[in-house]
Amino acid sequence: MTTGPFSFDTPNTPPTAKDDDLSFLRLIRSRRVGPATFHRLITEQGSVAAALAALPEIARSAGLEGYETCPEATAEAELRAGRRVGARFLRCDHPDYPPALRQIDGAPPVLWIRGDARWLQGDPFAVIGARNASSLGLRMARGMAAGLGEAGHCVVAGLARGIDTAAHNAALPTGTVAVMAGGIDQIYPAENAILAAQIAEMGALVSEQAPGVEPAARHFPARNRIISGLSRAVVVIEAAHRSGSLITAKNALDQGREVMAVPGHPMDARAAGCNALIRDGAALVRCAADVIAVSFGTEAERKTRLELPESKPVTPRPSLPNRACDSGGPAGLEARIMNWLSPSPSDEDDLIRRLGVPASVANSAILSLELQGMLTRLAGGRLARN
Repeated sequence: MTTGPFSFDTPNTPPTAKDDDLSFLRLIRSRRVGPATFHRLITEQGSVAAALAALPEIARSAGLEGYETCPEATAEAELRAGRRVGARFLRCDHPDYPPALRQIDGAPPVLWIRGDARWLQGDPFAVIGARNASSLGLRMARGMAAGLGEAGHCVVAGLARGIDTAAHNAALPTGTVAVMAGGIDQIYPAENAILAAQIAEMGALVSEQAPGVEPAARHFPARNRIISGLSRAVVVIEAAHRSGSLITAKNALDQGREVMAVPGHPMDARAAGCNALIRDGAALVRCAADVIAVSFGTEAERKTRLELPESKPVTPRPSLPNRACDSGGPAGLEARIMNWLSPSPSDEDDLIRRLGVPASVANSAILSLELQGMLTRLAGGRLARN
């Protein structure tokens, strides 16, 4: 299943695409290597094969003795498992990989797909919302998805109960994509097994996880970034004040996508998230026609609409000395980085500026800390302390 050579001039694509499927899988499945680290390693090392060869020494320099990359046999087993369930393996350097998804920070290096990958192209719209949706919310989701499909747009959602399920069902005749949190063969919730089979026949199921991986809580935020990354815009129908749908909306903003929301009754907790999005500048939509008008309106119309504000900046700490010799060596630099970071995400570029050392030196220390499990890279070029 090795794909042919293909290269793209984008930040999330290797400069060379001569590496085979096993190399791709071995690198991304290696311990403590996530999508952002995958792309950074390739940028620094020049190819997937070179990054894979350099990883044990990089880990040793980070204090991880005996680090081993993902075994070739493990990657081969994943490829066989994918073939057994009728899934296609798609690398980020392949021409069928969704161009919109390739542009996001931390784009999935590999995808497993059941169905037709062409549904991932073009201008899909995400339709998402509450799992415990009201009858009116479900009705809105069905109408929204059906209308978008009739207008020629694929509908993307996460196969969850409630709004997602209603949107998928309504969009089946015109094409829908379900992004899964677990492996491509792990249907969650189980009650959507028949729906998932229909989507595989009439649309596409997508996952970045290996076949057989059961969905866990940590997988859902990662899945949400794919939902928004695939989509031209994200439409939220019913969402509580704290919900996964709002995480997807935040991802959409970080990725430069449009965010739209259907308003709800102020006394309904399921509408609190949508109403807050609209208050903060998201486009208010009532039907598919509104979504299309907002998304494809004239430039003048688009300029008159409010844009959602970015996250409030973290109050800056006192400036650090702008001298590389004050870093105290690798250990001292890593300590300064950890002292600066907190569980709340911080901008990586801002951190590097404050460190006052060359970017290459800072990036090496950040990678070392990531391999040690001390910090996590997030979408939008942000870092958070574990």
